[in-house]
Amino acid sequence: MKRLFPAAAAALLLTACCCGGNSCKTAEPAATPVVYGATIDLPAPDLTRGTTIGEALQNRRSWREYTDAPLSLEELSGVLWAAAGINRPENAHLTAPSAMGLYPIRLYALFAEGIYRYEAEGHRLVRIAEGDRRAASGTQAFVATAPLNLVYAADLSVYDERPIPAEHVRYLCGQDAAGYAENVNLYTAATGLRSITRGSVSPELLGVLGLEGGRWFVALAQSVGK
Repeated sequence: MKRLFPAAAAALLLTACCCGGNSCKTAEPAATPVVYGATIDLPAPDLTRGTTIGEALQNRRSWREYTDAPLSLEELSGVLWAAAGINRPENAHLTAPSAMGLYPIRLYALFAEGIYRYEAEGHRLVRIAEGDRRAASGTQAFVATAPLNLVYAADLSVYDERPIPAEHVRYLCGQDAAGYAENVNLYTAATGLRSITRGSVSPELLGVLGLEGGRWFVALAQSVGK
């Protein structure tokens, strides 16, 4: 019988103990249920989760079919951080680019349990209203039942001191919102979730969010689920 050196014997023993003689399986990612309180504190995003960027691009597509299964706390954290999380704490810059670094977009999350505003600093959600208002975030039937709808609202007052034509300001806001949304699309494609970016919303949505029409407009919306 061939003699094993101590290190090799230890490695063989560890493999047998961990795998039970079968091929090892990657541990399942954590799946903590979301508790929809006044605030939702999100865990730090798992930056090692998911496929390569090339595989995410290959898998990216728009989905209109969702189950009613809610996202886990970890999945929700990843989606929101991908959209508008802080990735450079030294200057509070986000994962998504912004024209002139002004960041006019405010991100809202609509669940069956209520409406929340995402705060990048602190990586948390703050409830602004209770109740299911998901249908207001779109005009297609699946929007009302998708477990998560994201709304990208643009604050036009950010540009008040800038000599930029009003029509171009709206273009810049739409450009920013598209960056946020595509980050989410790539994240969902990489992690086995589904998403779709949408341009149509209910006329009442700004009021539902408690935002003034003269100052705010909805640049984009997005559905996310499984």
